[in-house]
Amino acid sequence: MFGLMVRFRLKPGGIDGFDRLVGETLPLIKAHEPGTLIYTVHTVQGSPTLRVFYELYRDRESFDEHERQEHVRRFTAGRGPYLDGVDVDVLTLTGGAGLPHGAERWL
Repeated sequence: MFGLMVRFRLKPGGIDGFDRLVGETLPLIKAHEPGTLIYTVHTVQGSPTLRVFYELYRDRESFDEHERQEHVRRFTAGRGPYLDGVDVDVLTLTGGAGLPHGAERWL
């Protein structure tokens, strides 16, 4: 498995535009990316300009395929005007509860 946690720091005036872009992209990830096991977007209580994405892919190849998708490239190209910064952590899954069906075989 291959995972990421991405923190997007938004400009105060960029919240609506960024959230709209995310809303356009999420259904396409769900419909066209079988190797994307979890792709969640979170707001942070007390930090209205912060968005946290948790992404879990079947493997590195599934992540690379995700990055090649036109809808992801459109999201990446369009998010710039809304951002103050981005932090990315690459994760190694070592265990958990509520994992996608069959995920245990990749641990």
